[in-house]
Amino acid sequence: MKAPVYLNALRAFEAAARLQSFAAAAAELHVTPAAVGQLVRGLEEWLGVPLFHRSPKGKLRLVPTEAAERALPDIRAGFDRLTIGLSRLREGAGGSVLMVTISPAFAAKWLLPRLERFRDECPDTDVRLDTSHRLADFAEQGIDIGVRYGRGNWPGLVAEKLMDERVYPVCSPRWLESHGGSITAADLAAATLIHDLSVDTHAGFPSWGAWFEQAGVKGADVTRGLQINNSAAVLQAAIDGQGVALARSVMASDDVASGRLIRLCPTVEFASPLAYYVVYRAESASLPKLVAFREWLHREATR
Repeated sequence: MKAPVYLNALRAFEAAARLQSFAAAAAELHVTPAAVGQLVRGLEEWLGVPLFHRSPKGKLRLVPTEAAERALPDIRAGFDRLTIGLSRLREGAGGSVLMVTISPAFAAKWLLPRLERFRDECPDTDVRLDTSHRLADFAEQGIDIGVRYGRGNWPGLVAEKLMDERVYPVCSPRWLESHGGSITAADLAAATLIHDLSVDTHAGFPSWGAWFEQAGVKGADVTRGLQINNSAAVLQAAIDGQGVALARSVMASDDVASGRLIRLCPTVEFASPLAYYVVYRAESASLPKLVAFREWLHREATR
């Protein structure tokens, strides 16, 4: 079996074993299911051992054999190393591409307004942003580094705390003026509340109900109001005067500093149990482009 075919066969085998389907593996690899099956059978013939258990009728069931299960972690680690090696080769060619995964809201409200400063420092590094609510697979998607929001525990990734966060209510100057220019915690019980559905309240993130409880306001109806599943859109709704948002300080910092948003009831706030973390694979830690971006993120967080 020639080297390119050998690598293709290993890729087909790994995908079929992980996805437990030739069809799913074919879709991921952009080939036909028949091509995946042929590559797997060719690899079995070359190795002289079966890779999947077969039913009595000879139909292939995508359950890896014990030997295959033992080999899969090393095969996956090998593909990871190849990805890193290719990244180093691209860097050696002159330019450099840095793949960064972040949430759409964090991109809009924090990273993009600051990113020009990184480009000024590292003009030879092209940043490509992967913005999604779904957690990216670093090895599969060729991601170099990311910023995630949570408790700092993501399997297979190094996590360095970047920023803690506070939670407090905000509104627009126009909204505040239309409500007399000042407002108390009790007054907010009758206001239109804007709820951020993008955060996981089960992880301990404070809700409007928890905020009113800490403020000593009883009987507030926190089931009503505007519900949005994007933190940036939550803040924009507040900027547009649609109500009062329970804001995350990192997301709202620029809007508060500029006066687009006004912080209400400053004596009542929560320290969020969640924080922002810089995440990357340990194998990639020494890549110059990753080191430069990671150090820049930490500097920006302390500005």
